[in-house]
Amino acid sequence: MADTLLDDVGDLLREAADQVVLPLFRKLDDADVSEKAPGEVVTVADRRAEELLSAGLRRLRPGSTVVGEEGVADDPALLRHLRDSGDVWLVDPVDGTANFAAGRRPFALMVSLLTDGRPTAGWILDPLADTLAAGLADEGALLNGRPVDNTTPVPATGELRGAAMTTFLPPESRDRVRAGGRQLGELLPGQHCAGREYLDVLTGEQQFVLFWRTLPWDHAPGTLLVRAAGGVARRFDGVDYHPADDGRGLLVAANEQIWAEVHEALLSR
Repeated sequence: MADTLLDDVGDLLREAADQVVLPLFRKLDDADVSEKAPGEVVTVADRRAEELLSAGLRRLRPGSTVVGEEGVADDPALLRHLRDSGDVWLVDPVDGTANFAAGRRPFALMVSLLTDGRPTAGWILDPLADTLAAGLADEGALLNGRPVDNTTPVPATGELRGAAMTTFLPPESRDRVRAGGRQLGELLPGQHCAGREYLDVLTGEQQFVLFWRTLPWDHAPGTLLVRAAGGVARRFDGVDYHPADDGRGLLVAANEQIWAEVHEALLSR
């Protein structure tokens, strides 16, 4: 099964996108969208896709546990499983729900696998762009089946391009990041879809991305994929990110040199 796992989960994501998510895009009624927390919406597509994905993942790994975003919204105690032994799936059925609910792109479907508490595999599907990233922690990352190559020359600091989600940053950190962004080539505001941000690092569209909020289903797949491709995902203090850890702040970069240069520009003053 391990030999086909990347393809099997990729096929499952495409099935959820084709059967549940895309048919509802720009076709949601008011009754299909609700607020699960202040400022956070959930749609019928999120719930149906999570059900389909959860059932399929359990079939692929009998006895495994699924920790889904919507499941945790109903039962936060599910998060305790992220350090469990055995196989634990993290599922974000529609990442970028606010975009999806408003009829905007991008949005993505994401899954990651933790084995004995260690992130071991990850998947991100942008169904509108028809882009699927998949990878194993020790074997590299693939984009639509092709290995990700991050060996291209590193741009000069003044040419680096990336996104910084500053909305939720503490005011003093927000000011520092925005001021430091002037040392870089371009500091983007973000796309309200973590999955797309990670895909853009993998494709080379951007070289880094900075987050404040780090919910595990938003970041476990992308951090694994970026690392598998030779990149770096660390907290602002330099500690490697793990989805079970509480905390805020995450800087992800295509490689070690870029991480250090961006950290110096945005966070070190």
